[in-house]
Amino acid sequence: MAEAKWKRAERQVAAIVGGVRVPNVGKAAPDVICRGWCIEVKLRSRLPLWLERGLAQAEAGAKERGLTPLLVIVTPRGRGRPPLRLAVLRLEALVAWRRESGDDGKEVTP
Repeated sequence: MAEAKWKRAERQVAAIVGGVRVPNVGKAAPDVICRGWCIEVKLRSRLPLWLERGLAQAEAGAKERGLTPLLVIVTPRGRGRPPLRLAVLRLEALVAWRRESGDDGKEVTP
C-alpha cells in the first residue's frame, strides 16, 4: 500500500527543517517538531491565485534588491480584537535564515 500523500509531505517538511514527524495517533498534536517550532503541514493541490501572486510580487522585489521575500497577509478582526497577521515565505528561505542565525533546528524529541 502506497504511503498517503499527506504523510509524505509531513516527512519531507521534517527532513527540510531538520525536525521529526509526529505520528498521527488520533490526538491533537503537531505534524512536525523541530527546535523552537511546532509545525502543522497542510497539503493542498492548489493555493489561491491571490496568494501565489502576492508571493511572486514579494519575490520579484526581493530578487532585485538581494533580500529575502516575505509576504504578510493582514485580516482586520474588528470589535477590539487585533488584526490577524500572517507571514508567508518559502520554507527553504526560512531554513536558510535559521542556519545563518546559527540555529540548526536539531535536538528535538516528539
